[in-house]
Amino acid sequence: MRSLFSVLQRTAPTAWTLPVRGAQSSAPAWKVDSICTRCRLQQKRQFSKSRQLTESLLNVDHPAKLVRVNQKHGPGLIILALIPIIAFGLGTWQVQRLDRKTKMIARFEDRLIRPPLPLPPRIDPDAIAEFDYRRVYATGHYLHDKEMLVGPRMNEGEDGFLVVTPLERGDGQSTVLVNRGWISRKLMNQKDRPEGLPTGEVTVEGLLREPWKKNMFTPENKPEEGKFYFPDIEQMAELAGSQPVWIEETMIPDLLETYDRIAKGRPLGRAAEVNLRNNHAQYIFTWYGLSLATSIMLWMVVRKKPNDALRRVRQNRNWA
Repeated sequence: MRSLFSVLQRTAPTAWTLPVRGAQSSAPAWKVDSICTRCRLQQKRQFSKSRQLTESLLNVDHPAKLVRVNQKHGPGLIILALIPIIAFGLGTWQVQRLDRKTKMIARFEDRLIRPPLPLPPRIDPDAIAEFDYRRVYATGHYLHDKEMLVGPRMNEGEDGFLVVTPLERGDGQSTVLVNRGWISRKLMNQKDRPEGLPTGEVTVEGLLREPWKKNMFTPENKPEEGKFYFPDIEQMAELAGSQPVWIEETMIPDLLETYDRIAKGRPLGRAAEVNLRNNHAQYIFTWYGLSLATSIMLWMVVRKKPNDALRRVRQNRNWA
């Protein structure tokens, strides 16, 4: 700074001397202000240069450090560790369900090959579970005035309903509910299907089934409006004045017979076979495969070395 002031004094000596009172100044006033402005600018430039030099010296004396900005294992690792455990448990549960479903289907198929039994005069509803999918037959008269349509139900892409008609048996025998089969929505009115309303005594052969279970997506029935979205056997038996016994009428599958029944409005019965879904083997493969894949991913994450790309430079501010 001393050299700067000496230079300024040599170049402009009059700028730094005060004018004598009463004497006439030799330099105009605007030169003093311009010289002061230049001095200030030069001082600012020298100050900025000295600051940059100081920071560069500090960086040399205190070099930067490589630090890791992320943790090695966070909460995500815990979630990743839980996935293979949960998937393995679900796979084991599906193995147990597959075993139970396989045994159930084998038991039902064994009942199907037995000759049909005559339906007893009175049926104990609690004993129906032991005769589920058992072939039976019963004789009586259909009560078409108490017919109920359950639906909608699809068949080969066509909308329709299941026809449920009470079967009144004589000689002190109880009335039961018979699921006669599927009809098209176009023939839901009885006047449009006279051939589908047999009169006189009929013999019905079908499968004795357990009561249906309603799922959470099916709406509630509206019996006062004649709308039944699922077969609530207890409710329907109360309306028909029958026992809560459900028989599904069967027929031999035949293409020509099927077309004839649909065209004439005769209910299309089901085949005498077990139609339970058994896709638990697919679920087993899915859950165990997910457990294996996530276990490999967990091992790779745990064994992975720190990556230099995950590091950042942080300036060292610890002055000694």
